[in-house]
Amino acid sequence: MINFGLIGCGRISSKHFEAIAEIDGAEIICCSDIIESRAKDAAEKYNVKNYYTDYIDMLDKENIDAVLICTPSGLHPQMGIAAAERKIHVITEKPMGITLKDADALVKACDNNRVHLFVVKQNRQNPPIQLLKKAIDKGRFGRLFSANATVRWTRPQSYYDLAKWRGTWEFDGGAFMNQASHYFDLIQWLMGPVDSVMAFTATLNHTIEAEDMGTGIIRFRNGALGTVEVTMNTFPKNWEGSITIMGEKGTVKIGGIAVNKIEKWEFQDYDDDDKLIETAATDPTSVYGFGHKGYLENVVEVLKGNAEASTDGRAGRKSLELILAMYESAKIGKRIALPLL
Repeated sequence: MINFGLIGCGRISSKHFEAIAEIDGAEIICCSDIIESRAKDAAEKYNVKNYYTDYIDMLDKENIDAVLICTPSGLHPQMGIAAAERKIHVITEKPMGITLKDADALVKACDNNRVHLFVVKQNRQNPPIQLLKKAIDKGRFGRLFSANATVRWTRPQSYYDLAKWRGTWEFDGGAFMNQASHYFDLIQWLMGPVDSVMAFTATLNHTIEAEDMGTGIIRFRNGALGTVEVTMNTFPKNWEGSITIMGEKGTVKIGGIAVNKIEKWEFQDYDDDDKLIETAATDPTSVYGFGHKGYLENVVEVLKGNAEASTDGRAGRKSLELILAMYESAKIGKRIALPLL
């Protein structure tokens, strides 16, 4: 049995509680939140044995193999480091941090203490995305020409007002860092290393420090070009979360509300995978999708010694670096080369 602890019983934690409950050989035995009523309610709802208001207290007292970190992004590194120093494996929600310095400190701490570091990128598990990745790896596109990631969602001011950390540079970031983090991950995972970027961001519809919309241009090292369009100002509700890939022998768009539906699938040459496109669609009730269970199943298998990590700390770092390069470009109005120095 793999015993988990969970830190942060807010919005995203339900996905972890529900997923672990469905995985054989895994159990969340304790949880922590600085708001005692939230920790207590989560423990009662999900049949968790013990709850805490101090995560350090939990890490010290409980016999856990791994910890799930579901707190504001800016807190992920320090909490992960505290766990690693206690020889506890770390699973952190996206992004793994707000700065590369903090992200690298987390990676180093996990390396030094010989524990695994996982960064949750559940959209990689979506069946349509898996088919797309397989098509790229098979070379079905031929030369890759372009990629687009579009996130057209909405967040009311009341969403940001739920907590003081939302929309702040110190703990959250804006539409790029928070809501679109998975899409930056997907575009670089599918297309390969990034050469340089340019971006514009704006805050047009919310009272927050960070941006509520932005656009970016990417030049990949393979010569292909990419565009990213992100907004939290879509009227009247979440509309689209999509990835489009175009090459010399194929065109694919994975759309829906959260890259959950194949909207375009056309290749020069037939492959048996083409039969699967109709059954690959999912119908998520939220933009989080259904990928947490698949992702955490991989975590459990890795901890049992039966698999390789689907997204580890170094893989999670790549999308953070891409987002930070976009922010730097928007700030100074210039093209930014990667890797960041």
